[in-house]
Amino acid sequence: MRVHDFVSPELGKVSPYGVYDPTRNEGWVNVGTDHDTAAFAVASIRGWWQSMGQAAYPDATQLLITADGGGSNNARSRLWKLELQKLADATGLRLAVCHFPPGTSKWNKVEHRLFSHITQNWRGRPLESHEVVVNLIANTTTAAGLTVRCQLDTNQYPTGVQVSDAELDTVQLQRSEFHGDWNYTVCPHLRS
Repeated sequence: MRVHDFVSPELGKVSPYGVYDPTRNEGWVNVGTDHDTAAFAVASIRGWWQSMGQAAYPDATQLLITADGGGSNNARSRLWKLELQKLADATGLRLAVCHFPPGTSKWNKVEHRLFSHITQNWRGRPLESHEVVVNLIANTTTAAGLTVRCQLDTNQYPTGVQVSDAELDTVQLQRSEFHGDWNYTVCPHLRS
């Protein structure tokens, strides 16, 4: 059985990272072929914004990102925060992040309203190629109107990237009064 990264000798690694928009009942999945790192997670959010989010919310000034407490987008990851800063600077958006506490990530709507349906759609079908994976994800729909877009991401995302204290200090991080380690906003730098 292939779970999580769906490693196989023929395909290598396949890492799906999803964004679910509960307002529009739309999903977007970035299927990576390299490592599931913080840089890949933020590249996935950037891909959603460029392909769907910006058109759907042209007047947006802030995004709310709910994320698991662990994995590539974990609350302690310096690289996650640094990459979010790059995204905030590129888009001009404030990025409000709320991490689910340890052990509660299954309450994340991306699991229940997106990936559960993707899993049902591809059950019993061999995931033989990247094309099959992308097509099965993109053809996921529900009676409630869920639509999903998907893309293959063949970029390299090296592991072990170290973020120095000086680099971390460049992140415009505003911690919430309630569990500021899990709830914070990354603000864009002012453009000159």
